[in-house]
Amino acid sequence: MTRIVHTADTHVGYQQYHSPERREDFLRAFESVIEDAVADDMDAVVHAGDLFHDRRPGLVDVQGVIDALRRLDDAGIPFLAVVGNHETKRDAQWLDLFEDLGLAVRLGREPVVVGDVALYGQDFAPEASREGLEYDFRSAEAGTGDDAPEFAALVGHGAFEPFAYADWDTEALLERSPVDFDALLLGDVHHPGREEVDGVLATYPGSTERASAEEREKRGYNIAEFGASEDVSVSVTRRSVADAREFVFVDLRLEASEGESRVREAVRQHDLDDAVLIVTVEGEGDPVTPASVEELAAERGAAIARVNDRRELASETEAADVSFADPDLAVDRRLSETGLSEAAHEIDDLVRTADDVARARVREAAKRRVRERLEVDPDALRGVADPASSGDEDAAGDASEDTPTATADGSADTDASETQDATGGHETSADDETSDDPAEREAPADQASMEEYL
Repeated sequence: MTRIVHTADTHVGYQQYHSPERREDFLRAFESVIEDAVADDMDAVVHAGDLFHDRRPGLVDVQGVIDALRRLDDAGIPFLAVVGNHETKRDAQWLDLFEDLGLAVRLGREPVVVGDVALYGQDFAPEASREGLEYDFRSAEAGTGDDAPEFAALVGHGAFEPFAYADWDTEALLERSPVDFDALLLGDVHHPGREEVDGVLATYPGSTERASAEEREKRGYNIAEFGASEDVSVSVTRRSVADAREFVFVDLRLEASEGESRVREAVRQHDLDDAVLIVTVEGEGDPVTPASVEELAAERGAAIARVNDRRELASETEAADVSFADPDLAVDRRLSETGLSEAAHEIDDLVRTADDVARARVREAAKRRVRERLEVDPDALRGVADPASSGDEDAAGDASEDTPTATADGSADTDASETQDATGGHETSADDETSDDPAEREAPADQASMEEYL
């Protein structure tokens, strides 16, 4: 029997909520997985991508990962991994550096044999480039005779079907691969899951720390056992990350007569010592001041507190004829004043209806749409005449003054908002870093800035 730790989406270096403590949490979670692997004498640790949160991790984070990998190497346990979308660089990858140091193996088309398992790798690939991918994995049986491994597993990073927000054709991959896989050990989707595709087990371990407020299940990783019994080629169990920081979720639906006092009362019912508090308010009732609730949470020992008020409250300015409850109308009105071309409006529509496209894939979809348009008409993105220049200038000015500022994803530009992360979950972003996802940025109004926008 071969026992392998399957982890992914550790996102080391993520300073969530701009908190140094949360940044340390992400590294500590990765270290916890490594420590468990050493303590349990696992045969290997497999990482399915997004080891780091971005392609430019801090030196402290890089050194922390190296120290953890050295402990693993000292125990004689190999670290095998692929590159995820968050950490992908245009040239050499961080994983290549760790391989040069003798601390990791970057999986690819050639098999890496651990016990009875031949392991292969598929780095993240943008959707637009997948059609040309050749899944030319080399069989481990060639030239190995009786010593050929009994099982084969592919480690990959991406949103594979049939999981939520999938855009990678798993059946096509399995059909085109010359290797018959027993398991797909995947990363990218932060929620743990398990499915079977054409008789092959496909599984995500989920992230090791909560990268968004929607990730409510306990964070953890998988243990894959190959050859544990004659009846099952591979079995997968899930284990929680030890000593993870507690998240306290307070979900309230206020009645018409309720307000901040009800929220504060609910917060007081929880032990918040060193925890992250996420308060979500829905329903009716009076306005709630996030700062007041967050201050109360801090007094009760919370490390971090965030309040998300999801109620559709009308704008306090009666003169405004577009409320924050109708952000799409606000965006439509503002865009009507910009003189965007038909093609640019098409891109805007793609971005604002991104619920049908995994948010991490919006960039690729938008680029593909722009390329298609420009191949047909080089001037497709050239702006049209400004509507305001041929009409009543005063009316145009009034429309601009009465309309709340809104972003290209259809949400009003308020102090607190939610953005959807690559996994399909939602992440509180009032204090988070600015995302480079086009779905979360304001669209440009002219052709000159379109390429920079994408």
